[in-house]
Amino acid sequence: MTSDQQAAGAESETAAAGGWRTPVVIIFCGCLVIAIAFGPRAALGFFLAPLSNANHWGRDVFAFAVAVQNLLWGAAQPFAGAIADRFGAVRILCICAVLYALGLFLMAYATSAAMLDLSAGGLIGFGLAGTTFPIVLAAFGKVLPVEWRSVAFGLATAAGSFGQFLFSPLAVLLMDTFGWQQALMTLAVVVVAVLPLSLALASPAVTAAHAAPQSLRQALGEALAHRSYVLLMLGFFTCGFQISFITIHLPPFLADRGLSADIGGWTIATIGLFNIIGALSAGWLGDRVPKRYLLSVIYFVRAAAILAFIAFPITPLSCIAFAAVMGLMWLSTVPPTNALIVVMFGTRWLATLSGVTFFSHQIGSFLGVWLGGVVFDRTGSYDPVWWLAIVLGVVSALINLPIVEKPVPRLATLPA
Repeated sequence: MTSDQQAAGAESETAAAGGWRTPVVIIFCGCLVIAIAFGPRAALGFFLAPLSNANHWGRDVFAFAVAVQNLLWGAAQPFAGAIADRFGAVRILCICAVLYALGLFLMAYATSAAMLDLSAGGLIGFGLAGTTFPIVLAAFGKVLPVEWRSVAFGLATAAGSFGQFLFSPLAVLLMDTFGWQQALMTLAVVVVAVLPLSLALASPAVTAAHAAPQSLRQALGEALAHRSYVLLMLGFFTCGFQISFITIHLPPFLADRGLSADIGGWTIATIGLFNIIGALSAGWLGDRVPKRYLLSVIYFVRAAAILAFIAFPITPLSCIAFAAVMGLMWLSTVPPTNALIVVMFGTRWLATLSGVTFFSHQIGSFLGVWLGGVVFDRTGSYDPVWWLAIVLGVVSALINLPIVEKPVPRLATLPA
């Protein structure tokens, strides 16, 4: 049986499961899952100050917990994908949504660093691994007709940005109205909505009729020995460093300069709003310009935007301008990064190789969040980390240029 026949069979099973699961319903529910998964995570920075003040902690305690979250999210991602491939998306979505909600709930009652590491770090980290892009996009690929998949992937990427846009001001509103603990518990209840939404993404476990001759170990060995793949991973490390540092530490950075929490909320929200445009544009441009050049421009513009932001006075207008530029570059690295993996190695082990690359991204996330807290507590300033983010952006802009956009010799000898 060919892959097209398998896809047709999966679509037939989907249709047989219930007429309500139309492509529009599947895409709508999947996008809501991603928006809900990314929303509370993007708003965590607003809880740094009140939670730290309530427990008399330095910012490094909260920063370390979120850094652990990013690291565990990346480490667990390949395993979550394997479970989804074996048992279908619904199980992993439900299990991880419960872990995510439990993590948010326990954060509200965390009175020790260990409890914060368990809740904000471990539970939310594992929860994110099973509720974000890789799981939902894989489900789309299995249950949607071919002609719907491309638009579904683009909309799903944009949905993550919409979640950030929606939940950042919502978190501030909930904190102002009910207090930070009740706000966390409310967000936990919202995450539970993933359970019923996941039913639209039900798909059978897919077993390939003809396994590719290359084993998993061979695929990893080939990729890690490939210069262009290593350069791609190093660039994606910078993406994680910059994004996570800004997401968690920008709100308190602005508060330190006398700006209100509302300004911080709308700044993060603006990043999410403009990222919808950036993500869709990057996907469109990736088919029209060399992907390595696109990535290089993205990293360079990020570095320039950060430099301009810290070089001029911090005002509400400069915050929104910075957020708009960074938003256009925010998740725009994802489409060309994954597309380059497909070009170089094909699709047989795409989830695994993308997962390894994402782990590099999350190592950067860990360091961005953790260093932000440590450096601030030791120096009273975020400036060293801002400058490090600029340097990493320039370096990544340069190291993406030598990437070779062509299949490895193993694929080049095969018929198209």
